[in-house]
Amino acid sequence: MSTLTPDLLIPDWPAPAAVRACVTTRNGGVSLAPFESLNLGDHVGDDPAAVAENRRRLTAEFAIQPAWLKQVHGREVADADPALIAEADASWTSRPGIACTVMTADCLPALFCDRAGTRVAAAHAGWRGLAGGVLEATLDRLDVAAQDVLVWLGPAIGPQAFEVGAEVREAFMTVHPETATAFVAAAQPGKYLADIYRLARIRLAARGVTAVYGGGQCTVSDPRFYSYRRNPNTGRFASLVWLESR
Repeated sequence: MSTLTPDLLIPDWPAPAAVRACVTTRNGGVSLAPFESLNLGDHVGDDPAAVAENRRRLTAEFAIQPAWLKQVHGREVADADPALIAEADASWTSRPGIACTVMTADCLPALFCDRAGTRVAAAHAGWRGLAGGVLEATLDRLDVAAQDVLVWLGPAIGPQAFEVGAEVREAFMTVHPETATAFVAAAQPGKYLADIYRLARIRLAARGVTAVYGGGQCTVSDPRFYSYRRNPNTGRFASLVWLESR
């Protein structure tokens, strides 16, 4: 009997039947505190054997091959390859059974597919990657007309919790002045509350992508998810998208 299915988050988006996606939560694994229990990050100090078992459970749940990444808050997009841990913050594939996979604990996971159900991608977008163009780079690698792209935004730090400095606001507004609407002055002078979902939607819209779904799930306030802002000594959950084998 599955230990993961009841606790997985399934994206609500009009993706074609060939496209499958899910987001893991903290539940269903073997990691001990403070990583309890389905920590999938192998770089956070958790027992490597526990992480390996957690990853095995995820792989077995859907009979997929996750393509893990070494994420560096950049804009590099790799070809999804389960045999190679690429240093990148996004991956794409047109090969069935291979899951484009990103890990997060407050940063924004973005899942992509085309309307024909032939290509998928996943991107990890912290503010640096988002400002640096990781979503745009992912669109470039997908090489699909903007009107044929669907995007789903997964759980990330919410606008009531994401306090940033003026330099972050400036980094976005220099490229897209309209992103000013994604920042609200915080109580502390020189600080702002940022809406990472709005920032992503603005940047996607600038590339002609308007079929954007998801958003609104705050990792800081929702205990189902790991949150670095809530507790720096924590694990990582994964967002995955793949094509069904035909």
